[in-house]
Amino acid sequence: MAHTITILGLGAGDLDQLPIGIYKKLKRVSSLYVRTKDHPVLHELKEEGIDPESFDHIYEQHDQFSSVYESITAILLEKAREEDVVYAVPGHPLVAEETVQRLIKGANKYGVTIKVEGGQSFLDPVFASLKIDPIEGFQLVDGTALKRDELQLRHHILIGQVYDAFVASEVKLTLMDILPDDYLVTVATAVGSKEETLTEVPLYELDRVTTLNNLTAVYVPPVKDDALLTHEFTKLRDVIATLRGPGGCPWDQKQTHESLKPYLIEEAYEVLEAIDEQDEENLAEELGDVLLQVMLHAQIGEDDGYFSVSDVITSITEKMIRRHPHVFDTAHADNSEAVVTQWEKIKREEKGDKGSDEGLLDSIPKSLPSLLRAYNVQKKAAKVGFDWDDAQPMREKLKEELREWEEELENGDPEAMKKEFGDVLFTIVNIARFYKIEPEEALRTTNEKFVRRFRYIEETLKETGSDWEEKSLDELDVFWNEAKERGL
Repeated sequence: MAHTITILGLGAGDLDQLPIGIYKKLKRVSSLYVRTKDHPVLHELKEEGIDPESFDHIYEQHDQFSSVYESITAILLEKAREEDVVYAVPGHPLVAEETVQRLIKGANKYGVTIKVEGGQSFLDPVFASLKIDPIEGFQLVDGTALKRDELQLRHHILIGQVYDAFVASEVKLTLMDILPDDYLVTVATAVGSKEETLTEVPLYELDRVTTLNNLTAVYVPPVKDDALLTHEFTKLRDVIATLRGPGGCPWDQKQTHESLKPYLIEEAYEVLEAIDEQDEENLAEELGDVLLQVMLHAQIGEDDGYFSVSDVITSITEKMIRRHPHVFDTAHADNSEAVVTQWEKIKREEKGDKGSDEGLLDSIPKSLPSLLRAYNVQKKAAKVGFDWDDAQPMREKLKEELREWEEELENGDPEAMKKEFGDVLFTIVNIARFYKIEPEEALRTTNEKFVRRFRYIEETLKETGSDWEEKSLDELDVFWNEAKERGL
């Protein structure tokens, strides 16, 4: 016969608020288990001769709360194989009580019936004591597993299970990532009982409060100052929608996908510049400018009724999961080369019939800078074997292309000269690719080197009171070599 685990709620306060039915059951139970004895009701019941078996000692055996709850659950389910069990927990059994949820999930495996009965949760007295209305927006979270990105700062937030200074410290550090250090929060302990305390403290002092115990929760008031929400994605989305909306900015309102094209390219190159200069602070700003372009395009799409930023996020999230089965599924990829091969294979499968009439090189955007497009074209062709095995034939090809270009120089045909010079560049890109040199990156590095040395010549001329016209190329070349010797 299946046995039953009856779970009773001890409520949020003392014995006076305990329902009479729960009180009677506690009085007549011969064998009672409790998660913890640290509760006002149990303190008073002890005076009436009720001394339950607690799991307080389990907390001392584990470093993680999840392990504590797992151990308590396993013990109760094993006992229920042999007899009916009565288990009492603080508050209401179905509010912020992980052991109860674990018991419910494990009941079928053990052939056990779970019966949940009464007990006031701590939420009603918290609402009353803090004088808040949850209809305005309310979020209850677990202090032992607090995740910054899940917090809704515009809502009333109640963080439960802030048992001690360690948990309070973790909560404090998480909140200080998104709120000012002096943001006022309220530490609510034993709310609804005669021992109730409400202590308002700045966030940085949260873990110094002396009333932290098993009955402690932390209340975070809703953020009313929009300046404190600028780190949130939803705030950025609201700002862009406002700029594009009625009464917004005339410049933003008139933009189209086409008009924004040059800005996206410009901002992308400014990101590259920040990376080259190893300027982390500026890099964050430049990445923000790229994100701005994404948000503007997404808002235009939403205004036109085609797509929104949610569709953009959904598309890339699903794609990343789909193309990384070695992370999110059972596939294997032992190195970066295997990852790339797998990515390309999945990409081809995704295209299916849509890609049947598409050439191998058609997917490479024509709008790429020509040097970068040449590199990608060659790399794509190489994947199907259209490539040399070593660099020597490439070098011979370069000599051949140079000779053909020189012939066109002698012939004086501008169009032919341009085509042959293009062949020279294309061959140089091929050699760079063989040696794993990004030609775009290599040329950008040389450009910056030229700018630095040229600036040195300018500064030298200025210091000596000379003009460009006064110096011969040989003299200027001396300054250039000086810059070179100085490592510029």
